[in-house]
Amino acid sequence: MIHQAVKIRIYPKREQSLILAQHFGCARWWWNYALNKCIETYKQTGKGLTRSAMNSMLPRLKKEEETKWLKGCYSQVLQSVSLNLSRAYLNFFAGRAKYPRFKSKSKKQSIQYPQQVKQVDSFLKFPGRLGIVKAKIHRPFDGEIKTVTITYTPSGKYYASVLLEREGYVKRVNTDGKIIGIDLGIKDFAITNDGIKTSFYANPRHLSKHQKNLKRKLQKLARKQKGSNRRNKARRLAAKVYEHISNVRQDFLHKLSRKIVNNNQVVVVENLNVKGMVRNHKLAKAISDCSWGKFVNFLDYKLSQEGKLLVEINRFFPSSKTCSSCHYTIDKLSLDIRSWTCPSCGTHHDRDENAAKNIRAEGIRILQTSLGTSDAANGGNVRPKLGRVSRLGDSL
Repeated sequence: MIHQAVKIRIYPKREQSLILAQHFGCARWWWNYALNKCIETYKQTGKGLTRSAMNSMLPRLKKEEETKWLKGCYSQVLQSVSLNLSRAYLNFFAGRAKYPRFKSKSKKQSIQYPQQVKQVDSFLKFPGRLGIVKAKIHRPFDGEIKTVTITYTPSGKYYASVLLEREGYVKRVNTDGKIIGIDLGIKDFAITNDGIKTSFYANPRHLSKHQKNLKRKLQKLARKQKGSNRRNKARRLAAKVYEHISNVRQDFLHKLSRKIVNNNQVVVVENLNVKGMVRNHKLAKAISDCSWGKFVNFLDYKLSQEGKLLVEINRFFPSSKTCSSCHYTIDKLSLDIRSWTCPSCGTHHDRDENAAKNIRAEGIRILQTSLGTSDAANGGNVRPKLGRVSRLGDSL
């Protein structure tokens, strides 16, 4: 079975918006209450609460006078909160995420319907009091609807993320085709090398283009009195600017990743330590604006859908300091030096172009080692392991 999520815009009526606001509040309160109970239980007994233990508290809370308003929320929405909290703890103990945090009313709100959501023409029919909600379905649903997550953004928009399940199989990975190496940077967002030519993709710098407008909106927000309607209106205007920046950035990443995937069979990138790089306060804003991690994620799932391969090389590989002609490695190369001449063979290198060539060569070496043959870069099949297939080289 293959799962795919489709995000669509929904337009609830005023009565439905009030119901959703009540559901958002109940789900948020139950998350914070259950998380607090987990913390207290661990301090007292050294053990946490299971999903079933959290759900067993709901009937009692619905009968108490102070929390009987929980009856107004669809029961499976609250049970989904328990499931998500238990998964958050599993991800934390597995090292995939941070410790679960308490939810705030001022940030993005979301609830999940785990079943019984149906499509009716251009509407979505939800169980409970919500009923039929108008939706902008921009593509036909290819599969059975499993779960639907409704999200309310700070800018005042409603979205529904529909998880679909359909019959199919994951394509077997084939490395027979063009191999490209990508060096990610700030001045040029991506420098690609396919062994014949090198291409440079400029960094759009989305945040810088809207910095003046964002600054003006935030200054107006700061002058408003807390708790007033005008402050809420100003906060929504600022949130719209942030949302627009996020949308244009994601649009650029999708288009560039799709272009690279369509033209290549194997893509090689560096496993960058972005979390450590943003500690440099001079480059933190520029690095965060690039969204290298999201770009690699887009490459990963697009390649896997088409039976192609993403290879991620070690972050400590000296791609910039190694001569791509004679493989001589210099000792130091500061960030302000954008070109250098190899002291061994005399070849003059552009820093980023040279790094892209070395990244591609290292990716070919990893493929050859994994397949056990020197001709593996030109053909052969690789069955991906669990997790991201770009970790192929790390398991050798």
